[in-house]
Amino acid sequence: MPTYTVKTANVALTETQRQRIATLITEAHSRNTGAPGYFAQVFFEAAGPGAHFIGGRPNPVPHVYVHGLVRAGRTPEQKRGLTEALCAQLGPAAGVGPEDVWVYLQEIAAEQMIEFGRTLPAPGQEAAWRQGFSPEKLGAFQRAGVAI
Repeated sequence: MPTYTVKTANVALTETQRQRIATLITEAHSRNTGAPGYFAQVFFEAAGPGAHFIGGRPNPVPHVYVHGLVRAGRTPEQKRGLTEALCAQLGPAAGVGPEDVWVYLQEIAAEQMIEFGRTLPAPGQEAAWRQGFSPEKLGAFQRAGVAI
């Protein structure tokens, strides 16, 4: 699963904004990589006052930083499309300008990740991998409203 951490400084996101950002990240990841939306997970962290520095000085400017851990195997075009979509869409959703959104992608080989008790598949092999979910896990997804 791609895991995205959205860190904010000098921005207090509402629950509605967090939901919108999580949806935008999920959709952008799926659209640009072809991976199913249920693969994406998003965490939010807010830096406290005086906890974000730029150039060794406290940053007083609202700022959104997105760090995405994604499976290796995507083309440069897919990764560029993803980072550009995230930058363009997350600023308005968070109420900041594009110069205050920083996006970083970090690739990890699929064989170096285990989720749902199994090593992740190579990109494009998600459908076959999904067949290994237990009925209990599928039911949990369904109860949570997660389309898989």
